[in-house]
Amino acid sequence: MKLLNVLLVLVALAVFSGCGKRETRVDVAIREQILLYGNKSEPQDLDPHVVQGTGEHQIISALLEGLVAEDPKTLDPVPGLAERWEISPDGKVYTFHIRATAKWSNGDAVTADDFVKSYRRILTPSLGSLYSYMLHPLKNAKAISEGKITDSTQLGARAVDARTLELTLECPTSYLLNSMASHYTWWAVHMPTVEKHGDPYKPGNKWTRPENYVGNGPFILTEWVPNSVIRVRKNTNYWDAANVRLNGIDFLPIESVDSEERSFRAGQLHRTEELPNGKIDAYRKDNPKLLRIDDFLGNYYYRVNVGHAALKDKRVRHALSQALDRQAIVDTVTRGGQRPAFAFTPPNTVGYTSRAQLKFDVEGAKKLLADAGYPGGKGLPPVEIHYNTSENHRAIAEAIQQMWKKNLGVDATLRNEEWKVYLDTQTATNYMVSRAGWIGDYPDPNTFLETFLSYSGNNRTGFANPEYDRLVNAAACANDPKARYELFQQAEALLLDELPLLPIYFYTRVYLLHPSVQNWFANYQDHHPFKYVYLEATAK
Repeated sequence: MKLLNVLLVLVALAVFSGCGKRETRVDVAIREQILLYGNKSEPQDLDPHVVQGTGEHQIISALLEGLVAEDPKTLDPVPGLAERWEISPDGKVYTFHIRATAKWSNGDAVTADDFVKSYRRILTPSLGSLYSYMLHPLKNAKAISEGKITDSTQLGARAVDARTLELTLECPTSYLLNSMASHYTWWAVHMPTVEKHGDPYKPGNKWTRPENYVGNGPFILTEWVPNSVIRVRKNTNYWDAANVRLNGIDFLPIESVDSEERSFRAGQLHRTEELPNGKIDAYRKDNPKLLRIDDFLGNYYYRVNVGHAALKDKRVRHALSQALDRQAIVDTVTRGGQRPAFAFTPPNTVGYTSRAQLKFDVEGAKKLLADAGYPGGKGLPPVEIHYNTSENHRAIAEAIQQMWKKNLGVDATLRNEEWKVYLDTQTATNYMVSRAGWIGDYPDPNTFLETFLSYSGNNRTGFANPEYDRLVNAAACANDPKARYELFQQAEALLLDELPLLPIYFYTRVYLLHPSVQNWFANYQDHHPFKYVYLEATAK
C-alpha cells in the first residue's frame, strides 16, 4: 500500500510538472484578444455630454468616434467619421463630409443632423454640461449655453445635407481640429435613443445602460457591473471594423493603486492606471520593461475655494503656496520624474512658457500670513485638504499637511471621498482646498487657461474675474501668434496673482504595461486609440 501511494504521488508530480505554468487571466485574454484595462474609478456616467473624468474618456473613446480622429503616434488630426473636410479662406467655416459607410451600432446611418442635434443638446443650460464651453468657438454657442439666445437653431452648426456638416465659428480657431479629435464634447450621440430613455436635456438619462447604448465607435457596450467591470466588444457596424484587431476590452475600476498593482502582478491586468509611488524605484530596478513613465501635458494642483472665509484674502493663499516645497514633493513623494509647478500651463506648451512664476519662500510666506492677521498660523482655522480616494493622493496631502505645519504653524486636516461623491463636492464648492488635475485636451495654452474662465464648468473655485475672461477670450480670436501668446501671458500672470489654485507639479504618466500590448505609443495626452491596439503573446 505504501509503495502504491508513493507511485501515485510520483505520477501526480509528473502530471503537474508536465502541465507547466498555470494560465493567468492575462494569458487567456491575449489568446482571445481582450484587453484587460485598469481604469481607476467607477465612471460617473458614459454620456459624453455630462461626464468630466479621464477614466470616462477612456471608455467613451472605445464606444464613440468624432468627425476627426487622432493619429495613434502623433495625435495629429486624421479623418474619423468624416472622410474629409474643407476650411474657408477666412478660417471661420469648416465643412465636413461624413463617410457613406459610417453607421451607428444599431445600423442607422451617421448623419450631419446627429451632430447638429448633439451640439444643441450639450449647450442646453438644463443639461448642466461642465464642458459646454468647449463648443464656444461655434457662432452663438456661448450665448445659447448662457440662455441669452433661446433659439438653438441660431447655433453655427448646419446640416447642408445628410452627409455634409457646416460649422461656422465666431473667429478663426487654430486648435479646433485637435479639440474635435481628442475630446468627447464634440462627439455625437444617437438622439433617438437618448430621447427614448429619458429627458435628453437633463442629466440622469438611462440611454447609457448596456441594453440601451447605441454608439458609432469601434466597440459596443455589452455589460456594466458597477464597481466590477465594464465590458465592450467589437462593433461589426463600425465603418473600419475590418482593421480593429481587439475583440474587446474589459475596463476594471480599481480605486486602490496598491490593489491594482497586485492585480497586475497576479496576471489580472494588461495595464494599470497608476503605480504606488513607493514601488516606482523597485520596478525601475527589477522590472524596467513593465514600467512606463511618459511625458504628460498636465498639472497636478489644488483648487482653492476663494469664497471660504479663511481663504478670501489672497495673502493667505499665497502664504500656503510659498510654504510648499514642490521639489521635495516630486523627489521624495511622487518619484516619477515629475517637475515642480510654479505656474499652471506646462512649460513650452507649443512654445509658450508663463513669465509669471510662483516661488518657494518660507520667510515670505510667514510674513504674508502675519500681514493677513494670522501670525504663526494663530487664528486661522485648520485647512481641510479634500481629495478623491487614492494612496498616492493621500501621500501628497500628508506631505503638504506637514509642510504647512512646519513652515507656517498652520494645521491641516484630510478628507477623502469616493470619485462620484468627490466630484459632487467640488461642483458644489463644498471644500476649502481640493485636489485636482488638468490634462490638456489639445496642445495649446488655451486648454489650460480657459479652465478658470468665470463660466467654465471646470473652474469650481468661486474665482470670477472679468479682466481674466477678457484676456483669454481675446487670445482665442487673436490672429497674430505673438499677440495671442502675450494675451495668455497677461492672463496667467493675473491668475497666479489672484491664485484660486495651488499648482504642485507637472505630471508624468506612471503606470505598468504588459509587454503583450502592441501599437501603444507614448504621447503627451495618454491617448491610445483602441482601434489600433492589439495583443501579442510574448516569451515567458
